[in-house]
Amino acid sequence: MFERDLLKDHVVLITGGGTGLGLAMATRLSSLGADLFLVGRRQEPLEKAAAGLIAAGGRCGFATCDVRDYAAVDAAIAAAEAQFGRVTTLINNAAGNFIARTETLSPNAFTAVVGIVLNGTFHCTLALGKRWIAARQSGTILNIVATYTETGSGFVVPSACAKSGVLAMTRSLAVEWARHHIRLNAVAPGPFPTEGAWSRLLPSAEYEEQLKRMHPMKRFGRHEELANLVAFLVSPQADYINGECVAIDGGVRLRSGSGFSHLVDLPDSAWDAMEAARKAAAARER
Repeated sequence: MFERDLLKDHVVLITGGGTGLGLAMATRLSSLGADLFLVGRRQEPLEKAAAGLIAAGGRCGFATCDVRDYAAVDAAIAAAEAQFGRVTTLINNAAGNFIARTETLSPNAFTAVVGIVLNGTFHCTLALGKRWIAARQSGTILNIVATYTETGSGFVVPSACAKSGVLAMTRSLAVEWARHHIRLNAVAPGPFPTEGAWSRLLPSAEYEEQLKRMHPMKRFGRHEELANLVAFLVSPQADYINGECVAIDGGVRLRSGSGFSHLVDLPDSAWDAMEAARKAAAARER
């Protein structure tokens, strides 16, 4: 399925592409011949990621950008076009999420997650979509959502609201923009360990092991498994797939439901410890 140079002449812009799953996707797409343009808020991981892809024989550029700012998004896309001539594919991967009791959240915490996930995805989609339509250029958009997108989930309410909006936008524009030869799909990953984000979503090592025991396959996802699915969905081999959301979670949602609602019985002491750890981790990332 993954032919040599499958994605030759494709220019892929990935938000949140400097680390974690975004970098795993970028690495796989680059190995299949795509040119990559990475977007994120911090320059250091973007520089490191781009250097690694170039050292491996790929072509890659990057730009720092807060996707909540439409003007910044527009400038990042212009930089990608200046370097590669055009952008053919957009992967909306940038996200923010953490586990919290909703009554402890501030309005700003809710707004921050929705701003990155929903508004940011819309900004990137709109900015590129307008360019493609004006130029009569086809395009492909892939949005990274979550397995709880359609069911909701306790303790990740901002993310659940935002990701549900992204899926609704995906399906709506799949119909509206199909006549422009622009197709949109979504991928809903289950548990995939990443540095940083993973620790914000798991209260303890004991809970991580419990989650693994609950999993039908007794393991979490491997980055290359998600990257291979993404490569297929953005490739010409998937040209007739439009408006779909593909879950990749080993079947865990079918056994235990989606999301983190099973944390309803977690004691207050565990919540207090987890929220303190989350705040400390956020402070280190500033």
